[in-house]
Amino acid sequence: MSTTLLRSSTARAALRASTPRTARLGALCFTRTKVTLPDLPYDYAALEPAISGRIMELHHSKHHQTYVTSYNTFSEQLDAATAKADLAAAIALQPMLNFHGGGHLNHSLFWENLAPTSQGGGAPPAGALAAAIDDAYGGYEALKGVMERALAGVQGSGWAWLVRDTVTGGVGVRTYANQDPVVGQFKPLLGIDAWEHAYYLQYQNRKVEYFKAIWDVVNWAVAEKRYEQSK
Repeated sequence: MSTTLLRSSTARAALRASTPRTARLGALCFTRTKVTLPDLPYDYAALEPAISGRIMELHHSKHHQTYVTSYNTFSEQLDAATAKADLAAAIALQPMLNFHGGGHLNHSLFWENLAPTSQGGGAPPAGALAAAIDDAYGGYEALKGVMERALAGVQGSGWAWLVRDTVTGGVGVRTYANQDPVVGQFKPLLGIDAWEHAYYLQYQNRKVEYFKAIWDVVNWAVAEKRYEQSK
């Protein structure tokens, strides 16, 4: 049976509500708002058999929720440190903010990069992005091979991303450790999670099978929109 996101409209509205917090460092004053767990546009089981419903449920409602909760907690601590002009404390909090903030950002992009086959998941890239992939790798199948090898080469935990280089204008595959987000010169187009929590319950030590199966539910339409928006 398909597992659905059981949130009423009232509960969702409450979840979306953010409480602004104002922090001050000398003459600088700014307001920070809480981040929230995004709803999925599909049921947890909708990506089967590529990704099991149980994995999706745990990945979204537990792991991603932890990044959201932790980021908000450390943000509050940063606000308190900033309000007291405690620079040392503020600096000490940055690694945790980067980790959990990156985890929230990466997963929010990841969920959008997936779709059931009934919603276009697995359809190959098209348009300008397909042309850019052809220029860089000679075709979609070649890109998949490059990305699968990059994912298999991730040591420990991390991600592989298809990105657009804003300097050269071309696309390429880059890996990022842990929850480091794609920022700066590169714009994220398509990300695949290589953390064990993304596949182990279903694939155990056969992560290469997961890297191959996930193409069946990749939503290239979203990647194409990101490509156009990155120009």
